[in-house]
Amino acid sequence: MLKSMTGFGRAVEEIEGYIITVEIKSVNHRYFEFNSRIPRAYGFLEDKLKSYIGSKVARGKVDCFVGIEALNTESADVVVNNTIASAYVKALKELAKTYDLKEDFGASVIGRYQDVLVVKKNEEDEEKIFSYVKAVCDKALDKFIEMRAVEGEKMKNDISSRTKYILDCVSFIESRSPETVKEYNDKLVARVHDLIGDVSLDEARIIQEVAIYADKVAVAEETVRLRSHLDQLEKFLCAEEAIGRKMDFLIQEINREANTIGSKANDVDIARKVVDIKSEVEKIREQVQNIE
Repeated sequence: MLKSMTGFGRAVEEIEGYIITVEIKSVNHRYFEFNSRIPRAYGFLEDKLKSYIGSKVARGKVDCFVGIEALNTESADVVVNNTIASAYVKALKELAKTYDLKEDFGASVIGRYQDVLVVKKNEEDEEKIFSYVKAVCDKALDKFIEMRAVEGEKMKNDISSRTKYILDCVSFIESRSPETVKEYNDKLVARVHDLIGDVSLDEARIIQEVAIYADKVAVAEETVRLRSHLDQLEKFLCAEEAIGRKMDFLIQEINREANTIGSKANDVDIARKVVDIKSEVEKIREQVQNIE
């Protein structure tokens, strides 16, 4: 299934006394890149989530937000850091004495200073917490992947349509190419007649010149390879695994064949079709940049 690298999914669940929120979003990236925002107390989740989400997502810059709220108040204690608190009290008293100020600070004031009050969580089972988060993550991932798949289907249809148009251009080039050789033969014969009049022509020499020209402008090998590449591209569109990077390489090959045809074909009509092909290839390339 073709999937876009752009997606978003969010899920919120209450599990065993925890309210857990997981948000996953992604944008284009050449490889898989994972960034997370997780409460400091649950930092152990980062590597586990990176590994788990990485098993589901092949490419893209993925941002994951995890929120965990413990409803059980017994799961955490707030304690006083007496060392820091006494230092603040001492400093405030010195400040009041030095500048003849009123000592009007109390516990509520001291408690607002950094690191005076410290939250200490009771020991929690990491595997159990991860299992809760993973359950919510799965629901967010389902929405995330669904969104990617919907976008991927739109891109698949667009690329398939453009591929069919390119094939039409290739068919035109294949039918037009032999005609250019015949036209060259006719022009060459006419030019020689204009130069030497009714004197008999050296047919062998004419045939040799036409053969050289035909070999020079022949694009059969390129059109065969183009058809093969386009056939492979259509197969990629139906692949189950991530094929964005393979498609990117294939597009380069298609563009290379089109360039070769354009440089070899000495014909205005073929040149126009090559321009059309290159225009469609560039549009496909833009789509491929967003394919997983």
